[in-house]
Amino acid sequence: MLKEFFIVGAGSFMGGGARFVVSKALQTLVAMPFPLGTFVVNVTGCLLIGFFSALNYGGGYMTPATKLLLTTGFCGGFTTFSTFVNESASLGKDGSMLLMVLYVGASVALGFVGLWAGNSMARAIQ
Repeated sequence: MLKEFFIVGAGSFMGGGARFVVSKALQTLVAMPFPLGTFVVNVTGCLLIGFFSALNYGGGYMTPATKLLLTTGFCGGFTTFSTFVNESASLGKDGSMLLMVLYVGASVALGFVGLWAGNSMARAIQ
């Protein structure tokens, strides 16, 4: 159990760092009220977790430790549901209800598209 704890922690460290870099880079490149960094991170995280999970179907290509590192660890640290909810609420409080609905709807819809695409990509290489 302790070994798995540290594996998840290492993955979370890498995922959180990657989230920070992607979000800051997008904030610097694109100035807009839409929380693009969180949006891109969450959709990409769905694609990645779909890809990593599908690699493990039918016996899989990953050890249990690698799967834990990449899914629970990296993807868990990379994606940002609590930030997503907070930013959504902020858009609503600021009077941007349409932008809030667009953000929530597009995040959920493209999250599912990302999950499906990641699964499809992994199955294509198996």
